[in-house]
Amino acid sequence: MATATGPAVLATAGLTWRVDGGVTIVDAVSIELRAGEFLGVIGPNGAGKTSLFNLITGLRAATAGSVHLLGTEVTRLAPHRRARLGLGRTFQASSVFPSLSVRENVRLAVQAYQGGSLRLWRSAQAFRAVAERADECLATVGLHDRGEQRAGTLAHGEKRKLEIALLLAGSPKVMLLDEPMAGVAAEDVPELVEVIRGLVGHTGGAVLMVEHHMDVILGLADRLAVMHHGALLACDTPDVVMANAVVQEAYLGEQL
Repeated sequence: MATATGPAVLATAGLTWRVDGGVTIVDAVSIELRAGEFLGVIGPNGAGKTSLFNLITGLRAATAGSVHLLGTEVTRLAPHRRARLGLGRTFQASSVFPSLSVRENVRLAVQAYQGGSLRLWRSAQAFRAVAERADECLATVGLHDRGEQRAGTLAHGEKRKLEIALLLAGSPKVMLLDEPMAGVAAEDVPELVEVIRGLVGHTGGAVLMVEHHMDVILGLADRLAVMHHGALLACDTPDVVMANAVVQEAYLGEQL
């Protein structure tokens, strides 16, 4: 693992979300993610991790604070505009079209990102470019030989790979992965880990990932951000974070 030193590709400053009644779900979180960096986000259930992702991607409107993406403030931009600027995300729940083939799922994603149109009448050259890009995404995640298989028949771990291929269809520079190991069988985890490990190298971008599997996140992350009760408790290298007594008490429950 290397420490990225370039300019921040994603930065939040005092990012806050309060719901009706004044309950604070995300409490003044300030983080920076740099090009080529893998930043893991950990914390107990209800710590605000997914809510933080929702604020960064625009699915929720921030009560206070700001989000900057690749040097542009996007705090008030709609999710699709953030995606156009280079932000991509996967979700905890599987989000593929089960009745379509694996290749069709990715092809539709490429078409949507490249032109925003799913019209049938397109030039042969345009179709070839879309098909080639879809195949590139499938090859990157190791699903090229499953292209004609119906997506709904994939094993759960393979569906997770397909979701990453859909993410890559947009050529994102900042990738948010929300618990990609959730529901994945233990025997499929190592292969999925290697797919995720290769994301930075394949795209030249950066990854922000929420994950409860500590062995997975410790093996991937350059730095760890720890959330607790909506606030950022610590953000440092894995060794420093794991040795932090406050983190051990609040999240891990015992000394390591």
